[in-house]
Amino acid sequence: MKPFVFFLIGAISLSASRSSADEFSAGAATSDIIPPMGVPLDGAISQNGEVSQIHDPIQVRALVFSNGKTKVALATVDNTMISDSIFDAAKKKIKAETGIPGSHVILAATHTHSTPRGMVGLIDNPAFASYLDSLPDGIAKAVIAADRNLQPALAGWSSFSAPEHVHNRRWFVEGVETRQNPFGETGEVVGMNPGRKGLIKPAGPVDTELFLLSVQSNENKPIAVMGNYGLHYVGGISRGHVSADYFGIFSNAIAKELDAGPEFVGIMSNGTSGDINANDLTAPARKFKPFERMQFIGEDLAKRSAPVVKKIKHREHSSISAVETVLKLKVRKPNADRIAWAKETAAPPGYKLRLTRPQVYARETLALAYYPDTAEVRLQAVRIGDLAIIGIPCEVFAETGLAIKAAKIFPHTFVMELASGYHGYLPTAEQHTWGGYETWPARSSNLEVDAETKIRAAALELLTELSGK
Repeated sequence: MKPFVFFLIGAISLSASRSSADEFSAGAATSDIIPPMGVPLDGAISQNGEVSQIHDPIQVRALVFSNGKTKVALATVDNTMISDSIFDAAKKKIKAETGIPGSHVILAATHTHSTPRGMVGLIDNPAFASYLDSLPDGIAKAVIAADRNLQPALAGWSSFSAPEHVHNRRWFVEGVETRQNPFGETGEVVGMNPGRKGLIKPAGPVDTELFLLSVQSNENKPIAVMGNYGLHYVGGISRGHVSADYFGIFSNAIAKELDAGPEFVGIMSNGTSGDINANDLTAPARKFKPFERMQFIGEDLAKRSAPVVKKIKHREHSSISAVETVLKLKVRKPNADRIAWAKETAAPPGYKLRLTRPQVYARETLALAYYPDTAEVRLQAVRIGDLAIIGIPCEVFAETGLAIKAAKIFPHTFVMELASGYHGYLPTAEQHTWGGYETWPARSSNLEVDAETKIRAAALELLTELSGK
């Protein structure tokens, strides 16, 4: 069985799709990246078993823009996280077929948790390796098809506040003297999803904005809508099931709400949601059936987005550009005492039972010991008219995204997290002092304590460069 089935939406002939020089144009397309049965779904921390059923297709959803001189591409990939090398391989294929350089292509994982993880070296398994090997082709196919679908177009954007579905999952809690982290240490004042008892206050803000980028043909026919929302994922899945989560549900529902044709591509990108989820810990707990909650949230956001999209003033945009930078940041590697603890705590070779939390972090400690001392972290920014889009390869906290927007370097800005690679959670230096899951050293959280400060500053520098100010 082949690792993926690819399905391209709206493919039309190259000669028919090209717009004339200096004319604003856009194209959209998708490709399916459905894994075969048996591929492991485990992550660095999670233990999810193997693929046993496809609940709904996971896809790459792509948009390409051109002003006749410069092209940029945006694409979301229904995956939890994707290694730099996989994105780099996809960009190489995209450039070979379209001429669009990698610096002009922002590729971002949606962070649905119901897919195999696109992390190189995560699992020693032939089916998993085959999945990773095929992923660059699946990503590139959607962008290449979107480029072939370029047509004279109009674009516009707007946003609205949707606070009901976003809640900070990190809380200051009581009883810190008795709460232990996986390493047996106490004293952390913040916990992730700590339950409903002993809560003091959230440890950070939320970004309630749902940003909408809409593209239409010159005849006002919908081509695509890309949403951007800072909700980590919804979950509530059955073990072994593959799903695009609310990202996919929104993408399908917005097409129905707009009564769009089969060529239309709906897209939902993940904003800055590293510390955000849909659980309101101040409200009574409620049980949902598998997939029920993600269905409700995806459809609710689409229903509320449609009237906003219909009011957007679409027009041509001559300014299209892109910039990028690469930061060299330190990795938080374990010291000798932590390595000794990990060797004593780790599960023995061939261990088949579910790992305890200390065993998971012992494994992660030993994995981090072999990491390089530094990591190259790529940041990207794309401009379309007075809209700027930033790509950051981390699980970015809401406060960082809000600060980037608040700088107002562009009239309109949104951030796509988990873009161009994967370098784990990005807590602020202050959040590191408070502790909690997102700060625990592992492959899912390994950059230096000051990484957020440096990445935020670099993102603002990119926006300034892009603006020409």
